Amino acid sequence: MIVLSVIFLSCTAKKVEGQFIKGDHYELKKSENQKAVLVLFPCFPCDIEHTKMEAGFLKDIEKDGITTLLLDYNQKLFLTEAEKEEYSETLLSILDQHNVDKKNVFIGGFSGGGNIAFLLSGYLIKNNNSVQPKGMFVIDSPIDLEQLYYNAQKDISANIDADAAEEGKFLVELFEKELGKPSENQGKYKTASPYLILSNSIENIQYLKGIKTRFYCEPDLEWQQQNKGRKWEDLNAFVLKKANKSLLNLGSQKSEYIETKNRGIRANGKKHPHSWNLVERGELVRWMLP
Repeated sequence: MIVLSVIFLSCTAKKVEGQFIKGDHYELKKSENQKAVLVLFPCFPCDIEHTKMEAGFLKDIEKDGITTLLLDYNQKLFLTEAEKEEYSETLLSILDQHNVDKKNVFIGGFSGGGNIAFLLSGYLIKNNNSVQPKGMFVIDSPIDLEQLYYNAQKDISANIDADAAEEGKFLVELFEKELGKPSENQGKYKTASPYLILSNSIENIQYLKGIKTRFYCEPDLEWQQQNKGRKWEDLNAFVLKKANKSLLNLGSQKSEYIETKNRGIRANGKKHPHSWNLVERGELVRWMLP
């Protein structure tokens, strides 16, 4: 993947108002009665403002005892080992600098941000970092990069939706530059992907078997077929269901595949199953509480 100029600047806070702290690439809202910490990564082209606008479940969530840390680190579908180390160090630095209790941390993300949440959670657990996530969730994330490559090719060929076709061209070019073609470099895809369905790779997913995990999706086939020309096998949901099953087979007793219905609504009121809104606030809070 393109080495983007996302540099981890100083974690010194720029603005502090009560329990709200705004840093260079993060916003922290501390709960006065903290019971859990929720760390969120945005989608590939998105930022903190987009997360706050679309993730309606965040409104006043601190009143339920949830401290939130929203991050601006985007334009990533996978992380190098050096980036995993940087992200983990930055996360620890932010939490320590602002005296946030780390005993009940949950990490999540939407779309490509879910890939980052997935890989970072596994890295923290694997390396016995002082930040040990108690849970991880992804929202309609393309966790299988090999599948994403082939789905992008399908969108280009089908050319039913102009945006999907353009995104497909971008993804194919991106992957071929950074990872090569899957048929020639499956090893790279196996290392980079949170989960690889064709080889049932557990290289990255295995570290999550002892924590709570959730895979949110809304496989609205009628909408997908009409608007994108996609079938069940082309959806992120198809892979997420397989990943959940793999975790269960590894012995996880805390992994959930969550299929929503009629929740795919964006902040502008338009129906779209690829949405932050798949997460229901009250149920999420209950899941995070000790």
